[in-house]
Order: sequence, then structure tokens, then C-alpha cells
Amino acid sequence: MSLIASDQFRIVVGLGKSGMSLVRFLANRGVSFAVADTRENPPELATLRRDYPHVDVRCGELDVEFLCRASELYVSPGLALATPALQQAAARGVTLSGDIELFARNAKAPIVAISGSNAKSTVTTLVGDMARASGKRVAVGGNLGTPALDLLADNVDLYVMELSSFQLETTHHLGAEVATVLNVSEDHMDRYSGLPAYHLAKHRIFRGARQVVVNRQDALSRPLLTEGQPCWTFGLNRPDFKGFGLIEENAEKHLAFEFKTLMPVSELKIRGAHNYANALAALALGHAVGLPFAAMLHTLREFGGLEHRCQWLRERAGVSYYNDSKATNVGAALAAIEGLGSDIDGKLVLIAGGDGKGADFKPLAAPVAAHCRAVVLLGRDAEQIAAVLGDRVPLVRVQSLEDAVLRSAGLAQPGDAVLLSPACASLDMFKNYEERGHLFARAVEALS
Repeated sequence: MSLIASDQFRIVVGLGKSGMSLVRFLANRGVSFAVADTRENPPELATLRRDYPHVDVRCGELDVEFLCRASELYVSPGLALATPALQQAAARGVTLSGDIELFARNAKAPIVAISGSNAKSTVTTLVGDMARASGKRVAVGGNLGTPALDLLADNVDLYVMELSSFQLETTHHLGAEVATVLNVSEDHMDRYSGLPAYHLAKHRIFRGARQVVVNRQDALSRPLLTEGQPCWTFGLNRPDFKGFGLIEENAEKHLAFEFKTLMPVSELKIRGAHNYANALAALALGHAVGLPFAAMLHTLREFGGLEHRCQWLRERAGVSYYNDSKATNVGAALAAIEGLGSDIDGKLVLIAGGDGKGADFKPLAAPVAAHCRAVVLLGRDAEQIAAVLGDRVPLVRVQSLEDAVLRSAGLAQPGDAVLLSPACASLDMFKNYEERGHLFARAVEALS
């Protein structure tokens, strides 16, 4: 039975992917609702009118009086809660909520909840694969893949959820079995007043969590713990009690739990220190919900990584090419530059630039100087990156991704890697980061 009262009126605000999942959920439960969207022609409008022709839908500027007819607004993650109409409705007593809050109220199986500025999709996918390898009936989604409400089912043993800060803003009590914020670095500074506000949004994931997983090397990942609350940790240093980390044995690094080695990192298909951290985080989360080590380690040996996330494409003339188009913020690019740069014999030729979303590029300077042979820049905020890097490495400006690949191929030497890790969003030049990654892969494949 659904944990939602059917005698009150709701409004779904935002008719994208998650908004349409809310429509299906509410309609299937006989709840009275309407839909509003700030856009004149939102992505799912045709589907709504075809499948639910009797639902009232208002497109364009939000009408505060209309919104105040509802007891609760389910707000799309893409719409800032600071939107004046939403703030006015909230001031008049309307609850602002979202699809993840509704999912949490109705989920009957334990939830593994994963957030972070970077790597959350990789870790979410890994934990889901580990659960399947353990024989669990697992549902994986949220910010990744399937919307949360479409995952609800009676036969699920475990939910593994990737959650963004935007989704967490409207989540009041998640109640996860285990929750983590993998890392925190500046992102979406065009939406938040600063890093503290972004950090607070991320940490809503810990509300009601029975266990937590913490990154030992990122103080901003650690929540305030309640007395007796189990806390597991991960990091690239030597682990101790309840910790996952790296231990060197016979001149080789191993993934380890507490004081025992689990497997050499050479058996992983995914490369770089940042991916070792991802593997350790997934192990910690899986262990917290009782997944056996044998199944988890088997999964790690088979996992080849996700598309657009430091994805190996090909080797040509002794140079490897990596697609990290998903690195839409500085923290993600740093992880790839440092992780891959310390894991290859040569240097990196970095392709970067795009829409910086108001971020500070200064943290790139030292890692680029340490690991890069050259940087090829394109996109709207290329000159902001150039100003930060100065004369630390040669800088090349280009106008297209195809030119970036050609120039990078000419700059790279045997043993090097060409890395697309933009540290920026893609929307100044591309439909999304996926299109940017696909065009990069096509240009790499076209190299003679």
C-alpha cells in the first residue's frame, strides 16, 4: 500500500524524465494532481497529453495562486528552489518535495544511497553489479538511468541509488541503510551561493541513515554521527579498523580491508588512483549491506568502467586515448589528471574547456604542471583556464573537438595519454557531455 494520502491535491513542477515518473506514480495511485513547467514545450508534454489527457498542465511562467492550491509540490531537480514562485508558495505553507522523498516513503527494501561531486555513477554501478553477483534482486537508478519511482517494486531486495545535490534539496528524510558522500569539490556554483551551501545539500543524504561510509581523505565527506552509528571508511592510504584502503605487499599495491589484503590493483581493468578509490568505496558500501567479498572482488575484476568516465578508447603510435567527458567540474578533472597521470609511464596531453559554471580553476594548476605535457583548450571559458595555467605547460587553442584531437595527437609522445577531461560542462558547444564524448571518440577513431 502506498504511503501517500489520496485526499490532497499535488502539483508536479517540471515535466522532464523525473517529472514523468511522478505523473505515472501519482496516476497509478489515484492521487489528485496537476502539472506545471516553466517551459512552453517541456520534453514530456506530448507523452503526458497522449497518456494522461485529463491531467491539467500549465506551461510557461509559474502561477503562484495555482501552486498554492496544492498541499505539496514535487519539484524537478532542474528547477532551483530559489525560484520566486516556489519561495512564495512555501511561505504560504505549501510543502516543497521531490521524487526521491516520495521514493523513500514507499521503498520497502534497504537503500544504498550514493552522492558526491565525482565518481558517483561509477560507484553506483559497481555496487549494483556486486549485489547482482551476490544473488540479490537489485534496482539501480535515481540520478543515473531509471528514475527512482519507476524502480519501486515488491520483489526488490536492495535499492542502489545515485543522488545529486539537486535531488537531495527536496529530500527530507531518506532513511538509507547506508549513505555516502564520496567527495566534495566545487560544482554547480552557478546555482549555489558557495561551497558551504552545496556541501549542506549533499549532506541531506545522511538524514535517517543507519550506517555511513566516509572518505578518509576528504573531511567534507564526513557527517556528524549519532552515538553507536556504524561508520566505514575508504581511502588510498593504509586502512585500519572498519577501513578499506591500499596495502603494499611484495612491491605491489593491493586493495585491503582493515589489516588484510583482498586483491592486487593490477587485476582491475579500470586504471588510475581515482578508480582504486572508487573500487574501495564500492567495497565499503557493499560490505555495509552484507555482500560477500568473493562476489564483490569478482565484480571488480570484470568491471571495465563506464562510458565517458576515464574510458579507454584506443592506443595509436604508443599513445592511449581516454574519454572523460563526464568530468564536468574541476574536481572530476583533478581526479582523472592525478589518477591517470600517476599511473602511466609518460605524460598527459589534456583537452579541457567549456562552460565552467562559475568554478575556480586554480586547483588545476599544480596537477597540470606535474602530469601534463601540454593542454589543448576550447570552449567558452578556455581563456579562464589559460589564465590560471599561465606558462606552466604549452597551451594550444582550438575551435573544435576534431582539431583538439588532431593537435593532441601531434603533441603526444610514445608512453603518453591524450585525456579529454574538460573540467567544464558541455552546453556551450554540445547537446550534453555524452555528445561531446561521442564526438571525441569518433575523432580519435578517425586518426590515421
